[in-house]
Amino acid sequence: MNVKNHIKSKKPKVGKVLFVAVDGHGGSGKSTLAELLAMKLGAQIIHTDDFASWENPIDWWPLVIERVFEPIEAGSMFLNYPRSKWWETHNPDPVVEQPVAPIMILEGVSALRKEFRPYISFGIYVDTPMEICFKRGFERDRGQDGKSDQEIKQMWAEWYKAEETYTKRDNPKAFADLMIDGTKPLEDQLAEI
Repeated sequence: MNVKNHIKSKKPKVGKVLFVAVDGHGGSGKSTLAELLAMKLGAQIIHTDDFASWENPIDWWPLVIERVFEPIEAGSMFLNYPRSKWWETHNPDPVVEQPVAPIMILEGVSALRKEFRPYISFGIYVDTPMEICFKRGFERDRGQDGKSDQEIKQMWAEWYKAEETYTKRDNPKAFADLMIDGTKPLEDQLAEI
């Protein structure tokens, strides 16, 4: 059975909407995988980065329940919510009238957390070594807000400490239905499954 059919064989847990969670370390390849899946499944993506921030890397989860899961359970066909600010120069527009699709993807660090499991029908964990994730994250964020390389590296080190707390508590790999290797081409792996 291919991954598309496997996902579609699951039962929705949020009203009539089936949620797929894509979890992994920051910089593991989750966003890229979520975009590939969204194209294959005709799905919409919810990014946990719209709720998290450097100041609140893990404990933002009640906002997802309040602004995503509960409105969908109540029959909302569109989602509207403010997005968190990561940098002084980062002023993201709010999410406005995002369509609710039959399949939604919750993408980001801690998408497979225990608080979300009652809502998640299918879980994917992108398994990528920490040193590769750190390098990708550093390269992506280098120079933001005029911060030095050392400041960015320190921010990422603190982020990974919070991630490690989550990983030890919730063991997302054990809950995942599918493991993806974040060091290999993602599209090739999806085609093989």
